[in-house]
Amino acid sequence: MSSTTNSPTHHTSTIGSIGTPSRRNTELALLVFAVVIPVFAYANVGLAINEQVPSGLLSYGLGLGLLAGVAHLVVRKFAPYADPLLLPVATLLNGLGLVAIWRLDQSKYLQQAHQAGTAAPRQLLYTALGIALFIVVLIFLKDHRVLQRYTYISMVGAIFLLLLPLVPGLGQNIYGAKIWISVAGFSIQPGEFAKIVLAIFFAGYLMVKRDALALASRRVLGLYLPRGRDLGPIIVVWFISILILVFETDLGTSLLFFGMFVIMLYVATERTSWIVFGLLMSAVGAVGVAQFESHVQQRVQAWLDPMNEYKLSQAGQIGHSEQAMQALWAFGSGGTLGTGWGQGHSELIKFAANSDFILATFGEELGLAGIMALLLLYGLIVERGVRTALAARDPFGKLLAIGLSGAFALQVFVVAGGVMGLIPLTGMTMPFLAYGGSSVIANWALIGILIRISDTARRPAPAPASNPDAEMTQVVRPS
Repeated sequence: MSSTTNSPTHHTSTIGSIGTPSRRNTELALLVFAVVIPVFAYANVGLAINEQVPSGLLSYGLGLGLLAGVAHLVVRKFAPYADPLLLPVATLLNGLGLVAIWRLDQSKYLQQAHQAGTAAPRQLLYTALGIALFIVVLIFLKDHRVLQRYTYISMVGAIFLLLLPLVPGLGQNIYGAKIWISVAGFSIQPGEFAKIVLAIFFAGYLMVKRDALALASRRVLGLYLPRGRDLGPIIVVWFISILILVFETDLGTSLLFFGMFVIMLYVATERTSWIVFGLLMSAVGAVGVAQFESHVQQRVQAWLDPMNEYKLSQAGQIGHSEQAMQALWAFGSGGTLGTGWGQGHSELIKFAANSDFILATFGEELGLAGIMALLLLYGLIVERGVRTALAARDPFGKLLAIGLSGAFALQVFVVAGGVMGLIPLTGMTMPFLAYGGSSVIANWALIGILIRISDTARRPAPAPASNPDAEMTQVVRPS
């Protein structure tokens, strides 16, 4: 006897009724590991330095766990379909950074040199502020497409943030770079927030202009050369990045902004020629500025011959150029598996040990294996950001996600490359690891926006409205 859909012995269900798993329980399980691993590292540092478990272990573990738990509950409530890896990986990096900063706080050398010992509690406070901003983003940014309305306002806001360090009485010149401002006794780096605002502007602008920018006048040597009038946007951004390099003597921020724009431009137009033009213009600008800017020349010289710079510094002829050589010695001392938590000497890098050069501490005490693990965690954040861009259902979300992911990847590259001697030092901070309130707060906001975009991209499409005149697609299964 043939089976029919009217038979009482069969069950029917629509294909659309099968929901997408939210993966929040997976996120919670990963968060447990993201909190437990730094807690064990914290205990390891205390045992290595003082031969006893640190007295603040319980408060540190409870504090980090509470912050991670609140963030998870907010994601579960306001972004239930978001990517399950972004929050745990960011929490793990932030927790390990706190441990490394506290480890450097315990150095008697640094305490005698410039009263170290308070950086870790401050960084924990900055972490709380960063997660608070992360929560604000998820609660009040219901739909990332709302940001598209503020395309040109974002451009004005980004320019304002970038010009703040040049305001007399407000900007600070710290070790040659003018990228900080002083507010109520705190140093703030506006460029960390400007990268997010600029990504919003670039995404909104390129979404509207991408067809015009994708047009090519002719093909030369396998590359599509853009029309002359379409070179305007990239020239303007290039000129702004050069101005940042000249007036603020900040190679890292200049490279970050211009590189982010070129990445987003390539994704929007799918033209390889934009990448070629971007690389050529970056090289021309950097070489041109280095001809007359002494601070950039010193950075390049320290990169080319770090040992000579170290010798000159020890002789009192040059300020702090010994950092590059000290970092290389730290990596060499660490070897493959490292000396162990708290058993290195990276505090000899002095004032930048917990900020620019904190990666050298990980390289010495965790070795090559630890550095590879850290870079893998950073790579996971970038990969999940790119995956979010691919899954986004709107062009603005795609461009914004790829812009934020690209900016994050570029910052990791310029910092890690500078500390390891691959490129000249830039003075930027390693995301989540290094000491600095502006960096950790801005990067938590970045993670919040990526989670919002991923939630929208992964959210199941609403079921179509029932139509009694149309036949529903059904799956027939025997009982």
